[in-house]
Amino acid sequence: MSYKGDFINGRFVKAEKKDGEFKDISPADLSDLVMTVPFRHDHIDEAVMSAQKAYKKWAHTPIETRKEYLSRLKELFISHEAEIAKAIARDTGKPLWDSTTEAKALVGKIDITMNFSSKLIQEEVIPQALPQVDGVIRHKSRGVMSVIGPFNFPAHLPNGHIIPALYAGNTIVFKPSEQTPYVGQLYAEIFEKAQFPEGVFNMVQGDGESGRRLVSHENVDGILFTGSYEVGLKIKQETMTHYWKILALEMGGKNSTVIWDDADMDKAIYETLTGAYLSSGQRCSGTSRIFVHQKIADNFIERFYQSAKKLTIGHWSENPFMGPLINAAAVEKYIRFQEIANRENCESMMRGKSLDLKTKGYYVTPSIHLVKKFDPKSIYQKSEIFGPNVAIYTVNDFDETLNIVNSTGYGLVMALFTKNKALYQQALIDAKVGLLNWNRTTNGASSKLPFGGLGKSGNDRPSAHYAIQYCTTPIASLEDFTAYDETKNLPGLTLVK
Repeated sequence: MSYKGDFINGRFVKAEKKDGEFKDISPADLSDLVMTVPFRHDHIDEAVMSAQKAYKKWAHTPIETRKEYLSRLKELFISHEAEIAKAIARDTGKPLWDSTTEAKALVGKIDITMNFSSKLIQEEVIPQALPQVDGVIRHKSRGVMSVIGPFNFPAHLPNGHIIPALYAGNTIVFKPSEQTPYVGQLYAEIFEKAQFPEGVFNMVQGDGESGRRLVSHENVDGILFTGSYEVGLKIKQETMTHYWKILALEMGGKNSTVIWDDADMDKAIYETLTGAYLSSGQRCSGTSRIFVHQKIADNFIERFYQSAKKLTIGHWSENPFMGPLINAAAVEKYIRFQEIANRENCESMMRGKSLDLKTKGYYVTPSIHLVKKFDPKSIYQKSEIFGPNVAIYTVNDFDETLNIVNSTGYGLVMALFTKNKALYQQALIDAKVGLLNWNRTTNGASSKLPFGGLGKSGNDRPSAHYAIQYCTTPIASLEDFTAYDETKNLPGLTLVK
Protein backbone atom coordinates (compact mmCIF):
# COMPACT_ATOMS: atom_id res chain seq x y z
CA MET A 1 0.00 0.00 0.00
CA SER A 2 1.60 3.27 -1.08
CA TYR A 3 1.25 6.23 1.27
CA LYS A 4 -0.72 9.04 -0.37
CA GLY A 5 -0.74 11.59 2.44
CA ASP A 6 -3.53 13.46 4.18
CA PHE A 7 -6.76 14.18 2.33
CA ILE A 8 -7.34 17.93 2.59
CA ASN A 9 -9.62 20.13 0.50
CA GLY A 10 -10.38 17.39 -1.99
CA ARG A 11 -6.86 16.11 -2.67
CA PHE A 12 -4.12 14.06 -1.04
CA VAL A 13 -1.22 16.08 0.39
CA LYS A 14 1.97 14.34 1.51
CA ALA A 15 3.88 15.39 4.61
CA GLU A 16 7.17 16.43 3.03
CA LYS A 17 8.60 17.99 6.21
CA LYS A 18 7.47 15.58 8.86
CA ASP A 19 6.96 15.97 12.60
CA GLY A 20 7.06 12.22 13.03
CA GLU A 21 6.53 8.87 11.40
CA PHE A 22 5.07 5.49 12.25
CA LYS A 23 4.97 2.13 10.53
CA ASP A 24 1.77 0.24 9.89
CA ILE A 25 2.67 -3.42 10.42
CA SER A 26 -0.06 -6.03 10.30
CA PRO A 27 -0.54 -7.60 13.76
CA ALA A 28 -1.35 -10.87 11.98
CA ASP A 29 2.02 -11.03 10.18
CA LEU A 30 4.93 -9.00 11.52
CA SER A 31 6.69 -9.32 8.17
CA ASP A 32 3.79 -7.51 6.47
CA LEU A 33 4.71 -3.81 6.40
CA VAL A 34 1.48 -2.28 5.14
CA MET A 35 2.73 1.29 4.84
CA THR A 36 4.97 3.90 6.43
CA VAL A 37 3.17 7.05 7.52
CA PRO A 38 4.95 10.39 7.98
CA PHE A 39 2.80 13.12 9.50
CA ARG A 40 2.72 16.86 10.06
CA HIS A 41 0.90 18.56 12.88
CA ASP A 42 0.16 21.70 10.87
CA HIS A 43 -1.93 19.59 8.52
CA ILE A 44 -4.52 19.63 11.33
CA ASP A 45 -4.89 23.39 10.93
CA GLU A 46 -5.12 23.08 7.15
CA ALA A 47 -7.79 20.40 7.35
CA VAL A 48 -9.90 22.33 9.87
CA MET A 49 -9.62 25.51 7.77
CA SER A 50 -10.68 23.52 4.70
CA ALA A 51 -13.70 22.09 6.52
CA GLN A 52 -14.62 25.48 7.94
CA LYS A 53 -14.45 27.11 4.51
CA ALA A 54 -16.64 24.40 2.97
CA TYR A 55 -19.20 24.37 5.76
CA LYS A 56 -21.53 27.22 4.82
CA LYS A 57 -22.02 26.08 1.24
CA TRP A 58 -22.53 22.44 2.29
CA ALA A 59 -25.01 23.43 5.00
CA HIS A 60 -27.02 25.36 2.40
CA THR A 61 -26.89 22.48 -0.08
CA PRO A 62 -30.42 21.02 -0.42
CA ILE A 63 -30.91 17.77 1.46
CA GLU A 64 -31.81 15.95 -1.75
CA THR A 65 -28.44 16.92 -3.21
CA ARG A 66 -26.60 15.77 -0.09
CA LYS A 67 -28.46 12.46 -0.37
CA GLU A 68 -27.24 12.13 -3.96
CA TYR A 69 -23.63 12.39 -2.79
CA LEU A 70 -24.24 9.80 -0.07
CA SER A 71 -25.95 7.48 -2.54
CA ARG A 72 -22.89 7.74 -4.80
CA LEU A 73 -20.71 6.93 -1.78
CA LYS A 74 -22.91 3.92 -1.02
CA GLU A 75 -22.36 2.48 -4.50
CA LEU A 76 -18.60 2.91 -4.07
CA PHE A 77 -18.71 1.14 -0.71
CA ILE A 78 -20.48 -1.74 -2.44
CA SER A 79 -18.03 -1.94 -5.34
CA HIS A 80 -15.01 -1.73 -3.00
CA GLU A 81 -16.35 -4.11 -0.35
CA ALA A 82 -13.72 -6.81 -0.87
CA GLU A 83 -10.89 -4.25 -0.88
CA ILE A 84 -12.20 -2.61 2.30
CA ALA A 85 -12.54 -5.97 4.04
CA LYS A 86 -8.98 -6.96 3.15
CA ALA A 87 -7.67 -3.61 4.37
CA ILE A 88 -9.47 -4.08 7.70
CA ALA A 89 -8.10 -7.62 8.00
CA ARG A 90 -4.51 -6.54 7.31
CA ASP A 91 -4.64 -3.54 9.63
CA THR A 92 -6.41 -5.22 12.56
CA GLY A 93 -5.71 -8.93 12.04
CA LYS A 94 -9.44 -9.70 12.25
CA PRO A 95 -10.47 -12.78 10.26
CA LEU A 96 -11.69 -12.00 6.77
CA TRP A 97 -15.27 -13.06 7.59
CA ASP A 98 -15.29 -10.62 10.53
CA SER A 99 -13.75 -7.84 8.44
CA THR A 100 -16.25 -8.44 5.63
CA THR A 101 -19.10 -8.01 8.10
CA GLU A 102 -17.65 -4.63 9.02
CA ALA A 103 -17.23 -3.61 5.38
CA LYS A 104 -20.88 -4.43 4.68
CA ALA A 105 -21.97 -2.25 7.60
CA LEU A 106 -20.74 0.88 5.80
CA VAL A 107 -23.52 0.53 3.26
CA GLY A 108 -26.11 -0.21 5.91
CA LYS A 109 -25.29 2.99 7.79
CA ILE A 110 -26.08 5.13 4.74
CA ASP A 111 -29.40 3.37 4.13
CA ILE A 112 -30.44 3.59 7.78
CA THR A 113 -29.44 7.25 8.10
CA MET A 114 -31.32 8.39 5.00
CA ASN A 115 -34.40 6.18 5.37
CA PHE A 116 -34.78 5.68 9.12
CA SER A 117 -32.73 7.89 11.46
CA SER A 118 -33.46 11.02 9.43
CA LYS A 119 -36.99 10.91 10.87
CA LEU A 120 -35.53 12.02 14.21
CA ILE A 121 -34.70 15.45 12.76
CA GLN A 122 -37.71 16.01 10.54
CA GLU A 123 -39.37 19.40 10.70
CA GLU A 124 -42.31 19.44 13.11
CA VAL A 125 -45.11 22.02 13.14
CA ILE A 126 -46.78 22.70 16.50
CA PRO A 127 -50.16 24.31 15.84
CA GLN A 128 -51.11 27.00 18.34
CA ALA A 129 -47.79 26.90 20.18
CA LEU A 130 -49.01 30.28 21.42
CA PRO A 131 -52.53 31.63 20.83
CA GLN A 132 -52.97 32.08 17.06
CA VAL A 133 -49.23 31.44 16.54
CA ASP A 134 -47.76 28.23 15.19
CA GLY A 135 -44.44 26.86 16.33
CA VAL A 136 -41.92 24.96 14.22
CA ILE A 137 -39.07 22.71 15.37
CA ARG A 138 -36.22 22.30 12.92
CA HIS A 139 -32.74 20.82 13.24
CA LYS A 140 -29.68 22.41 11.72
CA SER A 141 -26.06 21.33 11.43
CA ARG A 142 -23.41 22.35 13.93
CA GLY A 143 -20.34 23.06 11.79
CA VAL A 144 -16.95 21.32 11.66
CA MET A 145 -17.05 17.89 13.28
CA SER A 146 -13.84 16.08 14.20
CA VAL A 147 -14.08 12.29 14.16
CA ILE A 148 -11.47 10.33 16.14
CA GLY A 149 -11.49 6.71 15.03
CA PRO A 150 -10.62 3.51 16.96
CA PHE A 151 -8.52 0.57 15.76
CA ASN A 152 -10.96 -2.25 16.43
CA PHE A 153 -13.62 -1.10 13.92
CA PRO A 154 -11.51 1.31 11.87
CA ALA A 155 -14.12 1.79 9.13
CA HIS A 156 -17.54 1.10 10.66
CA LEU A 157 -17.30 3.18 13.83
CA PRO A 158 -15.94 6.39 12.24
CA ASN A 159 -18.45 5.90 9.44
CA GLY A 160 -21.19 5.76 12.05
CA HIS A 161 -20.37 9.37 12.97
CA ILE A 162 -19.41 10.66 9.53
CA ILE A 163 -22.51 9.65 7.57
CA PRO A 164 -25.13 11.29 9.82
CA ALA A 165 -22.90 14.35 10.25
CA LEU A 166 -22.64 14.82 6.49
CA TYR A 167 -26.34 14.11 5.96
CA ALA A 168 -27.21 16.84 8.45
CA GLY A 169 -24.95 19.38 6.71
CA ASN A 170 -21.75 19.29 8.78
CA THR A 171 -18.22 19.04 7.40
CA ILE A 172 -15.66 16.52 8.63
CA VAL A 173 -12.05 16.20 9.75
CA PHE A 174 -11.36 12.50 10.36
CA LYS A 175 -8.29 11.21 12.19
CA PRO A 176 -7.89 7.42 11.96
CA SER A 177 -6.15 5.43 14.67
CA GLU A 178 -2.40 5.25 14.12
CA GLN A 179 -2.86 1.47 14.38
CA THR A 180 -5.03 1.42 11.24
CA PRO A 181 -3.88 4.14 8.80
CA TYR A 182 -4.32 1.88 5.75
CA VAL A 183 -8.07 1.68 6.34
CA GLY A 184 -8.19 5.44 6.93
CA GLN A 185 -6.45 6.16 3.65
CA LEU A 186 -8.63 3.75 1.67
CA TYR A 187 -11.73 5.31 3.21
CA ALA A 188 -10.53 8.75 2.07
CA GLU A 189 -9.77 7.40 -1.44
CA ILE A 190 -13.38 6.27 -1.74
CA PHE A 191 -14.57 9.73 -0.69
CA GLU A 192 -12.29 11.20 -3.35
CA LYS A 193 -14.00 9.00 -5.96
CA ALA A 194 -17.41 10.08 -4.69
CA GLN A 195 -16.41 13.67 -5.58
CA PHE A 196 -17.87 15.47 -2.60
CA PRO A 197 -17.28 19.24 -2.74
CA GLU A 198 -13.78 20.29 -1.69
CA GLY A 199 -13.33 20.47 2.06
CA VAL A 200 -16.54 18.67 3.02
CA PHE A 201 -14.58 15.56 4.03
CA ASN A 202 -10.95 15.67 5.21
CA MET A 203 -8.70 12.94 6.62
CA VAL A 204 -5.47 13.54 8.57
CA GLN A 205 -3.08 10.87 9.84
CA GLY A 206 -1.08 11.44 13.00
CA ASP A 207 -0.12 10.58 16.55
CA GLY A 208 -1.62 11.41 19.92
CA GLU A 209 -0.48 15.01 19.65
CA SER A 210 -2.27 15.27 16.31
CA GLY A 211 -5.45 14.12 18.03
CA ARG A 212 -4.96 16.60 20.86
CA ARG A 213 -4.55 19.48 18.40
CA LEU A 214 -7.64 18.43 16.51
CA VAL A 215 -9.98 18.19 19.50
CA SER A 216 -8.67 21.43 21.02
CA HIS A 217 -8.82 23.42 17.78
CA GLU A 218 -10.93 26.53 18.32
CA ASN A 219 -12.66 26.14 14.94
CA VAL A 220 -13.89 22.61 15.62
CA ASP A 221 -17.54 22.59 16.68
CA GLY A 222 -17.92 18.95 17.68
CA ILE A 223 -15.82 15.95 18.71
CA LEU A 224 -17.08 12.47 17.88
CA PHE A 225 -14.84 9.94 19.60
CA THR A 226 -14.73 6.18 19.96
CA GLY A 227 -12.03 4.63 22.15
CA SER A 228 -10.92 4.03 25.71
CA TYR A 229 -12.19 5.73 28.85
CA GLU A 230 -8.72 7.13 29.52
CA VAL A 231 -8.49 8.91 26.16
CA GLY A 232 -12.11 10.05 26.36
CA LEU A 233 -11.37 11.59 29.75
CA LYS A 234 -8.39 13.47 28.31
CA ILE A 235 -10.60 14.85 25.53
CA LYS A 236 -13.11 16.01 28.13
CA GLN A 237 -10.36 17.70 30.13
CA GLU A 238 -8.77 19.24 27.02
CA THR A 239 -12.06 20.91 26.07
CA MET A 240 -13.33 22.02 29.48
CA THR A 241 -13.31 25.69 28.40
CA HIS A 242 -14.63 24.97 24.91
CA TYR A 243 -18.25 25.34 25.94
CA TRP A 244 -19.48 25.56 22.32
CA LYS A 245 -18.35 22.06 21.37
CA ILE A 246 -20.59 19.02 21.39
CA LEU A 247 -18.79 15.92 22.70
CA ALA A 248 -20.01 12.45 21.80
CA LEU A 249 -17.74 10.05 23.66
CA GLU A 250 -18.14 6.31 23.13
CA MET A 251 -15.80 4.65 25.58
CA GLY A 252 -15.09 1.28 27.14
CA GLY A 253 -17.04 -1.40 28.93
CA LYS A 254 -16.77 -4.12 31.56
CA ASN A 255 -19.82 -5.94 30.32
CA SER A 256 -21.73 -8.69 32.06
CA THR A 257 -23.81 -11.67 31.00
CA VAL A 258 -26.20 -13.13 33.57
CA ILE A 259 -27.35 -16.72 32.98
CA TRP A 260 -30.23 -17.82 35.22
CA ASP A 261 -31.28 -21.37 36.06
CA ASP A 262 -34.05 -21.55 33.43
CA ALA A 263 -31.89 -20.39 30.50
CA ASP A 264 -31.62 -22.22 27.18
CA MET A 265 -28.22 -23.76 27.90
CA ASP A 266 -27.04 -24.30 24.32
CA LYS A 267 -27.98 -20.80 23.30
CA ALA A 268 -26.45 -19.25 26.41
CA ILE A 269 -23.13 -21.01 25.82
CA TYR A 270 -22.98 -20.13 22.12
CA GLU A 271 -23.97 -16.50 22.59
CA THR A 272 -21.57 -16.02 25.50
CA LEU A 273 -18.65 -17.58 23.64
CA THR A 274 -19.15 -15.07 20.85
CA GLY A 275 -19.61 -12.30 23.39
CA ALA A 276 -16.34 -13.06 25.13
CA TYR A 277 -14.04 -14.00 22.26
CA LEU A 278 -15.29 -12.37 19.05
CA SER A 279 -12.58 -10.11 17.54
CA SER A 280 -10.21 -11.57 20.15
CA GLY A 281 -12.12 -9.73 22.86
CA GLN A 282 -11.30 -6.36 21.33
CA ARG A 283 -14.81 -4.95 21.34
CA CYS A 284 -16.16 -2.33 23.73
CA SER A 285 -19.32 -4.45 23.97
CA GLY A 286 -17.44 -7.71 24.60
CA THR A 287 -18.41 -9.94 27.51
CA SER A 288 -15.93 -9.57 30.38
CA ARG A 289 -17.91 -11.22 33.18
CA ILE A 290 -20.35 -14.12 33.31
CA PHE A 291 -22.70 -14.61 36.27
CA VAL A 292 -24.19 -18.10 36.18
CA HIS A 293 -26.81 -19.49 38.58
CA GLN A 294 -25.37 -22.07 40.95
CA LYS A 295 -27.95 -24.73 39.91
CA ILE A 296 -26.50 -24.88 36.42
CA ALA A 297 -23.01 -23.52 37.09
CA ASP A 298 -21.03 -26.77 36.93
CA ASN A 299 -22.62 -27.83 33.64
CA PHE A 300 -22.29 -24.39 32.07
CA ILE A 301 -18.69 -23.84 33.13
CA GLU A 302 -17.50 -27.22 31.90
CA ARG A 303 -19.21 -26.91 28.54
CA PHE A 304 -18.09 -23.31 28.10
CA TYR A 305 -14.50 -24.32 28.90
CA GLN A 306 -14.49 -27.28 26.53
CA SER A 307 -16.00 -25.15 23.75
CA ALA A 308 -13.50 -22.31 24.30
CA LYS A 309 -10.64 -24.78 23.91
CA LYS A 310 -11.86 -25.60 20.41
CA LEU A 311 -11.85 -22.01 19.12
CA THR A 312 -9.55 -21.66 16.12
CA ILE A 313 -6.84 -18.99 16.08
CA GLY A 314 -4.83 -17.91 13.06
CA HIS A 315 -4.05 -15.55 10.21
CA TRP A 316 -6.99 -13.57 8.84
CA SER A 317 -6.76 -15.21 5.43
CA GLU A 318 -7.44 -18.65 6.96
CA ASN A 319 -10.80 -17.43 8.36
CA PRO A 320 -10.30 -18.68 11.93
CA PHE A 321 -12.59 -17.62 14.74
CA MET A 322 -9.92 -15.44 16.38
CA GLY A 323 -7.07 -13.38 15.01
CA PRO A 324 -4.32 -11.57 16.97
CA LEU A 325 -4.37 -8.69 19.39
CA ILE A 326 -3.57 -5.31 17.87
CA ASN A 327 0.03 -4.83 19.08
CA ALA A 328 2.75 -5.86 21.52
CA ALA A 329 1.43 -3.54 24.25
CA ALA A 330 -1.97 -5.24 24.07
CA VAL A 331 -0.32 -8.65 24.49
CA GLU A 332 1.71 -7.40 27.44
CA LYS A 333 -1.42 -6.01 29.10
CA TYR A 334 -3.33 -9.25 28.48
CA ILE A 335 -0.59 -11.40 30.01
CA ARG A 336 -0.17 -9.01 32.93
CA PHE A 337 -3.86 -9.32 33.80
CA GLN A 338 -3.52 -13.10 33.91
CA GLU A 339 -1.02 -12.58 36.70
CA ILE A 340 -3.17 -9.95 38.43
CA ALA A 341 -6.16 -12.31 38.43
CA ASN A 342 -4.11 -15.11 39.95
CA ARG A 343 -2.65 -12.75 42.54
CA GLU A 344 -6.16 -11.65 43.52
CA ASN A 345 -7.22 -15.21 44.28
CA CYS A 346 -9.09 -15.96 41.05
CA GLU A 347 -8.69 -19.52 39.79
CA SER A 348 -7.13 -19.84 36.34
CA MET A 349 -9.28 -22.43 34.57
CA MET A 350 -7.85 -21.63 31.15
CA ARG A 351 -4.58 -19.71 31.01
CA GLY A 352 -4.03 -17.01 28.43
CA LYS A 353 -0.59 -16.98 26.85
CA SER A 354 1.27 -15.83 23.77
CA LEU A 355 0.90 -18.20 20.85
CA ASP A 356 3.58 -18.96 18.26
CA LEU A 357 2.10 -19.78 14.87
CA LYS A 358 3.68 -20.30 11.47
CA THR A 359 2.88 -16.65 10.77
CA LYS A 360 4.46 -14.50 13.46
CA GLY A 361 2.01 -12.07 15.00
CA TYR A 362 0.43 -10.91 18.25
CA TYR A 363 -1.56 -14.10 18.84
CA VAL A 364 -2.79 -15.18 22.27
CA THR A 365 -4.96 -17.98 23.58
CA PRO A 366 -8.34 -17.27 25.20
CA SER A 367 -8.57 -17.44 28.98
CA ILE A 368 -11.08 -18.10 31.77
CA HIS A 369 -10.84 -17.18 35.44
CA LEU A 370 -13.22 -18.39 38.13
CA VAL A 371 -13.91 -15.67 40.69
CA LYS A 372 -14.27 -17.17 44.13
CA LYS A 373 -15.53 -13.99 45.79
CA PHE A 374 -16.56 -10.57 44.56
CA ASP A 375 -14.12 -7.88 45.64
CA PRO A 376 -15.04 -4.26 44.80
CA LYS A 377 -11.37 -3.27 45.18
CA SER A 378 -10.09 -5.95 42.80
CA ILE A 379 -8.14 -4.53 39.87
CA TYR A 380 -8.89 -7.58 37.76
CA GLN A 381 -12.62 -7.58 38.46
CA LYS A 382 -13.19 -3.92 37.56
CA SER A 383 -10.66 -3.19 34.76
CA GLU A 384 -11.31 -3.35 31.03
CA ILE A 385 -8.72 -5.78 29.63
CA PHE A 386 -9.69 -5.60 25.93
CA GLY A 387 -8.58 -9.12 25.22
CA PRO A 388 -10.05 -12.66 25.14
CA ASN A 389 -10.49 -13.10 28.88
CA VAL A 390 -13.67 -13.76 30.82
CA ALA A 391 -14.34 -13.99 34.57
CA ILE A 392 -17.04 -16.42 35.74
CA TYR A 393 -18.99 -15.93 38.98
CA THR A 394 -21.39 -18.42 40.57
CA VAL A 395 -24.50 -16.67 41.96
CA ASN A 396 -28.00 -17.35 43.29
CA ASP A 397 -29.35 -13.92 44.30
CA PHE A 398 -30.51 -11.70 41.42
CA ASP A 399 -30.45 -8.45 43.40
CA GLU A 400 -26.88 -9.05 44.56
CA THR A 401 -25.87 -10.04 41.04
CA LEU A 402 -27.09 -6.72 39.68
CA ASN A 403 -25.17 -4.91 42.41
CA ILE A 404 -21.98 -6.58 41.19
CA VAL A 405 -22.87 -5.85 37.57
CA ASN A 406 -23.08 -2.16 38.53
CA SER A 407 -19.87 -2.12 40.55
CA THR A 408 -17.19 -1.32 37.96
CA GLY A 409 -18.15 2.24 37.01
CA TYR A 410 -18.66 1.17 33.39
CA GLY A 411 -22.20 0.89 32.07
CA LEU A 412 -22.31 -0.14 28.44
CA VAL A 413 -24.19 -3.42 27.96
CA MET A 414 -25.58 -6.37 29.91
CA ALA A 415 -27.04 -9.62 28.58
CA LEU A 416 -29.61 -11.69 30.47
CA PHE A 417 -30.47 -15.30 29.64
CA THR A 418 -33.74 -16.37 31.24
CA LYS A 419 -37.34 -17.16 30.40
CA ASN A 420 -38.48 -15.08 33.37
CA LYS A 421 -39.75 -11.74 32.06
CA ALA A 422 -39.97 -10.32 35.58
CA LEU A 423 -36.19 -10.60 35.97
CA TYR A 424 -35.71 -8.83 32.65
CA GLN A 425 -38.07 -6.03 33.69
CA GLN A 426 -36.21 -5.64 36.97
CA ALA A 427 -32.88 -5.44 35.15
CA LEU A 428 -34.27 -2.75 32.82
CA ILE A 429 -34.56 -0.50 35.86
CA ASP A 430 -31.79 -1.69 38.14
CA ALA A 431 -28.91 -2.42 35.73
CA LYS A 432 -26.89 0.74 35.11
CA VAL A 433 -26.30 0.13 31.41
CA GLY A 434 -27.21 1.78 28.13
CA LEU A 435 -28.03 -1.51 26.43
CA LEU A 436 -29.75 -4.55 27.91
CA ASN A 437 -30.13 -7.66 25.74
CA TRP A 438 -32.54 -10.49 26.55
CA ASN A 439 -31.31 -13.96 25.49
CA ARG A 440 -28.77 -12.30 23.21
CA THR A 441 -25.02 -11.73 23.70
CA THR A 442 -23.56 -8.37 24.71
CA ASN A 443 -21.79 -8.19 21.33
CA GLY A 444 -23.44 -6.93 18.17
CA ALA A 445 -25.76 -3.95 17.90
CA SER A 446 -28.34 -2.61 15.49
CA SER A 447 -27.84 0.77 13.82
CA LYS A 448 -31.62 1.16 14.09
CA LEU A 449 -31.26 1.45 17.88
CA PRO A 450 -29.28 3.89 20.05
CA PHE A 451 -25.84 2.70 21.13
CA GLY A 452 -24.24 4.27 24.17
CA GLY A 453 -23.34 3.62 27.77
CA LEU A 454 -23.57 5.14 31.22
CA GLY A 455 -20.81 6.06 33.65
CA LYS A 456 -17.31 5.51 32.28
CA SER A 457 -18.77 4.07 29.05
CA GLY A 458 -20.06 7.34 27.62
CA ASN A 459 -21.31 10.87 28.19
CA ASP A 460 -25.02 10.49 27.40
CA ARG A 461 -24.57 10.96 23.65
CA PRO A 462 -25.67 7.56 22.28
CA SER A 463 -24.59 6.81 18.73
CA ALA A 464 -26.00 4.55 15.97
CA HIS A 465 -29.66 5.53 15.40
CA TYR A 466 -29.31 8.58 17.68
CA ALA A 467 -26.07 9.87 16.13
CA ILE A 468 -27.96 12.24 13.90
CA GLN A 469 -29.26 14.02 17.01
CA TYR A 470 -25.83 15.12 18.27
CA CYS A 471 -24.89 16.10 14.72
CA THR A 472 -27.64 18.74 14.80
CA THR A 473 -29.02 21.36 17.12
CA PRO A 474 -32.77 22.06 17.44
CA ILE A 475 -34.05 25.47 16.32
CA ALA A 476 -37.42 26.64 17.66
CA SER A 477 -39.45 29.22 15.73
CA LEU A 478 -42.66 31.08 16.41
CA GLU A 479 -44.26 31.93 13.07
CA ASP A 480 -46.92 34.64 13.31
CA PHE A 481 -48.89 35.62 10.18
CA THR A 482 -51.66 37.54 11.94
CA ALA A 483 -52.17 41.27 11.31
CA TYR A 484 -51.34 43.87 13.94
CA ASP A 485 -54.24 44.38 16.33
CA GLU A 486 -53.93 47.48 18.50
CA THR A 487 -56.67 46.25 20.84
CA LYS A 488 -54.23 43.67 22.09
CA ASN A 489 -51.50 46.14 23.06
CA LEU A 490 -50.08 45.57 26.53
CA PRO A 491 -51.10 48.06 29.23
CA GLY A 492 -49.13 51.28 29.09
CA LEU A 493 -47.91 50.76 25.50
CA THR A 494 -49.19 53.01 22.69
CA LEU A 495 -47.92 52.67 19.13
CA VAL A 496 -47.09 56.05 17.60
CA LYS A 497 -48.41 56.38 14.04
